[in-house]
Amino acid sequence: PPLLAKRKVTAGSLDVHPTEKALVVQYEVEASILGENGGPMLGERKEGQKIIRVKSLSPTTDVAALARKVVEECKLIPASRLPQVEQLLYYLQNRKSSPVEAKGVEKKEKKTVKPKDLTPFEGTELNEEASITKMDEYVELLYEGLPEKIRGSGLILQLARNPDNLEELLYNGTSALGALARVLREDWKQSVELATIIIYIFFCFSSFSQFHAAVSHYKIGALCMSVVEHELKRHDMWREELRKKNKSAPENGSLRRDQDKTLRKYQALLAKQEQLLRVSLYLLLNLAEDTRTELKMRNKNIVGLLVKVLDRDDEELLVLVVSFLKKLSIFLENKNDMAELDTVERLARLIPCEHDDLLNLTLRLLLNLSFDSGLRAKMVEVGLVPKLTALLGDENNRQVAMRLLYHISMDDRFRGMFVYTDCIPQLMQMLYDHGEEEIDVELISICINLSANKKNAQLMCEGNGLKMLMKRALKTKDCLLMKMIRNISQHDGPTKPLFIDYVGDLAAEIRAVEGEVWILECLGTLANLTIPDLDWELLLKEYNLVPFLKDNLKPDSAEDDLILEVVIMIGTVSMDDACAVMLAKSGIIPALIELLNARQEDDEFVCQIVYVFYQMVFHQATRDVIIKDTQAPAYLIDLMHDKNTEIRKVCDNTLDIIAEYDEEWGRKIQSEKFRFHNNQWLDMVESRQVDESEPYLYDNDERTDLFYSAGRNQMSAAADSSIFFLCVVILISMSLWIRDVGDVFDQTSSSPGRPVTAYGFRPDEQLFSQYS
Repeated sequence: PPLLAKRKVTAGSLDVHPTEKALVVQYEVEASILGENGGPMLGERKEGQKIIRVKSLSPTTDVAALARKVVEECKLIPASRLPQVEQLLYYLQNRKSSPVEAKGVEKKEKKTVKPKDLTPFEGTELNEEASITKMDEYVELLYEGLPEKIRGSGLILQLARNPDNLEELLYNGTSALGALARVLREDWKQSVELATIIIYIFFCFSSFSQFHAAVSHYKIGALCMSVVEHELKRHDMWREELRKKNKSAPENGSLRRDQDKTLRKYQALLAKQEQLLRVSLYLLLNLAEDTRTELKMRNKNIVGLLVKVLDRDDEELLVLVVSFLKKLSIFLENKNDMAELDTVERLARLIPCEHDDLLNLTLRLLLNLSFDSGLRAKMVEVGLVPKLTALLGDENNRQVAMRLLYHISMDDRFRGMFVYTDCIPQLMQMLYDHGEEEIDVELISICINLSANKKNAQLMCEGNGLKMLMKRALKTKDCLLMKMIRNISQHDGPTKPLFIDYVGDLAAEIRAVEGEVWILECLGTLANLTIPDLDWELLLKEYNLVPFLKDNLKPDSAEDDLILEVVIMIGTVSMDDACAVMLAKSGIIPALIELLNARQEDDEFVCQIVYVFYQMVFHQATRDVIIKDTQAPAYLIDLMHDKNTEIRKVCDNTLDIIAEYDEEWGRKIQSEKFRFHNNQWLDMVESRQVDESEPYLYDNDERTDLFYSAGRNQMSAAADSSIFFLCVVILISMSLWIRDVGDVFDQTSSSPGRPVTAYGFRPDEQLFSQYS
């Protein structure tokens, strides 16, 4: 007689889950083989646990009814333990949320949005109930015809959908998995329903990492890739056939009915195909937890397949696809593939959408892609800026939408696009609503970026915008908010005069003992205020700013950014005649020269210091100090041929004014200009010596003969050519010298704009990094 197997399940302890709203049931499985006499010959025991999640449990839930439902559906809990289940559920109902759960409630957008768990698809459910003890019968059905294969796989699916059965199916039913893999490999093209059921079974195993090796052993992942690729091609064929029929059919009643029938058939096929695509892609997503497996998928064009599915309309399928693409997008190679496949254009149609999870996942995928400047440009091109702006009012998606807009605002060419949306009024309202609370880093970051655009800055100052910003910044000492104000202050036009009311407050903050970053932003804002009506002399005296400026000119007195801002501030106030005299008498000019010596390799420092000298030579009192009492002109002569174009420009303008008012320095400057031009031509002459194999000035046959003729004719021709070339050099040098001398007497009183400094405004600093 055959041996019999016996399986006994014994329930153990029952308790609550430590962090989740769930019950934990401990149990023991005892499997034994009975001999001829009915006694156990061989046995084995295994312990396990089952987690029963009660997500619907809330303060208003009927605990008694829920307890009865749990006992009825969970066969591991005997009816005698109903009071214990009810007591545990009551405890869960009144237990305070864990820190993890509390954080999830506070930060809704931080939650991980995953595709919904698969439920039995239409056509995969059977009326009969499967039993683990009949596995051999179900496997036998897999060797019969197509209907029997569908029935057998459907019954196995019932068992696989219970996680408690997976281990037993794997270790005690190895032949079952092998048979399922064989049937799938041979028959998946014959029946979409059969392929869906079998892949669903392997999907159940793929949901747990410990079973991935078994799924990979049967090469189910590669098979699913082939299934997805084939189904997408078939879908294209269906659409093309449907389009041709609709195009060629005349307008009459019978053909219209045929068209409707064809359309319904197409929609039915599409629904089944989307079920197959969903379960196949979900299985692949689970297997992609291993980056090596993910790399194999990429090599088989998983990105291309997923992007193609984005054209579908089934929202649950799209949630899955976008989730998969989001996971893949963190790798550069996958991101580049998405860029080539016009992924942004396909995603743009999903914003906005009524499916909350799909919208959130799409935004997060776009956020990952937005770290690429080319893809940011594509987002602007497809019109995402106004769509994202509209989402700022959506509490669930506001944060990720703002981060996307921040990335777009990093490019100066796109900041002007925000003028044509209601983004800035919304941002200003959010700043106002924060009150005295700390401003979210995303909010203030995008405001800093946008304030670097002149039109945006004007919108920010409309009404009492600037007043609100200044009041809040001065009260909270928020350095980032002051950076935003500093950006606004740089723009000429109607916004700059609005700052006159706040120069006293800014000057007082500079003298206050606060952090260096705060002083830097206040000083930078004040230095931007090139307003003709501003009484700088009164401001310097009232707030005793001259000692502060002088003390912070020393090379090691502070950070370079602050010292540079002090130099810029001196350049701004030096436009005023009385202020220039005050600064010159305080000994600031020698301090500037000392700083110039210490920072001569830093173009920003050199350029701004030379600009200060330029401002001071405009005024008679300070001009005499610079020319007669300092060596500033000598330093300027050394810098007149600097490689930096901006430095040369400011230096030349300053030296031209000095040459006009001081004859001695004028001769030195003219001599240096002539020497420089002369050296250029002499270097050219030395580097282009006459070569017997190449004509020097002429390259036609007639002149070439002069160099190749023999005897005295050759020497005479060469000498004549050299004399001629030397005359050309002298004439050109004299013309350049005359031009430079003439420039001295052709000065205008207009002042060039302040040279641009690379620091000044860095609105596009990365204040936060990748989020997803």
